Amino acid sequence: MLFSVKRRAKSVAGLDIGASSVKYVRLDRRADGYALAAAGIRELPIESIVSDEIKDRDSVIFSVQGLLDECDPRTTEVVVSVAGHGVITDKFEVDRKSGAEAEQAILFEAEQRSPFDVDDVSMDYHILNVDEERGKMEVLLVAARREYVLSYLDLVTDSGLRTPLVDTDAFAVLNAYQLNYDIDPERVTALVNIGFDTTNVVFLKDGKFHSTRDVSSGGRAIFEVIQREFRLNQEMTMKVIRGELETSVDQDMLKATILSAADELLTGLELAFSYFRTLAKTDSVDWIVLSGGGALIPYLPECVQSKLNVPIEIANPFRNIEYDPDLFGDLQPEKIAPLLAVGVGLAAREV
Repeated sequence: MLFSVKRRAKSVAGLDIGASSVKYVRLDRRADGYALAAAGIRELPIESIVSDEIKDRDSVIFSVQGLLDECDPRTTEVVVSVAGHGVITDKFEVDRKSGAEAEQAILFEAEQRSPFDVDDVSMDYHILNVDEERGKMEVLLVAARREYVLSYLDLVTDSGLRTPLVDTDAFAVLNAYQLNYDIDPERVTALVNIGFDTTNVVFLKDGKFHSTRDVSSGGRAIFEVIQREFRLNQEMTMKVIRGELETSVDQDMLKATILSAADELLTGLELAFSYFRTLAKTDSVDWIVLSGGGALIPYLPECVQSKLNVPIEIANPFRNIEYDPDLFGDLQPEKIAPLLAVGVGLAAREV
């Protein structure tokens, strides 16, 4: 699935390397916002990346190079992201300090909190808030296993590309949301990005970021059960879970199959929401904005809404982005937009 290119100045590109497909988005910065310059999606062989581990580097590199050759051949620099068990995020308080003293205090606290050996991780942090009265700083920490990050950086390099920074899927989804939606300070919102192996959940409370949590489940379980029950190949199964074969598949059987296969995902989401409510001392989540390939799986959004008892909106990461419909060829942008939420968030990063 490839889209055309419309070139303008000041472009930034995002490359979302997922477990079932590679997504590419390039945005042009303008005085009044952003315009879509190029976008594309190419499916991967289903076992190329499993549980965030690259199993078949050659297949992924071939797909990345093929996507860019047809979609945006002059691109040499992309922003990428990671997610899953190799990444942690945490939020904590330290005594208010400045300069080298602040960094030393933050890194010391990070060492105590990281489940990985500090010598084996790449870390970054951001000071979210300074409470002058209490003399405290609220800090957001992101840490990832260095070996895990390097495996993706090496893949990007071997694809003939450079990357100025590595983001996380969760914060890319948050970035795309902030670009396209007004954050209501009166509403607790959950951004749920259902990928093939991992689901990212970002919670917003009081009009700002609160926390994030990854669920180690996604669309793969649904894919595998549908493929087995309906005896389909990868291409046809992908069409089914994108809702493209409504007239060719028994919908009652499909719905029952999806509801059964989604049990692990739904349980993981329930735990994530329960943990958030305890941590945030709130009784409920008011709204879910759903993105990723899971947002396109028939019956799954309704299933998530029913299980969590929270209203759902399907994300549109192009809501505030100007684009030429011809970039998408015969495809309807709203049909595939949720797949590109991470890519849009990466492409909108300040580099």
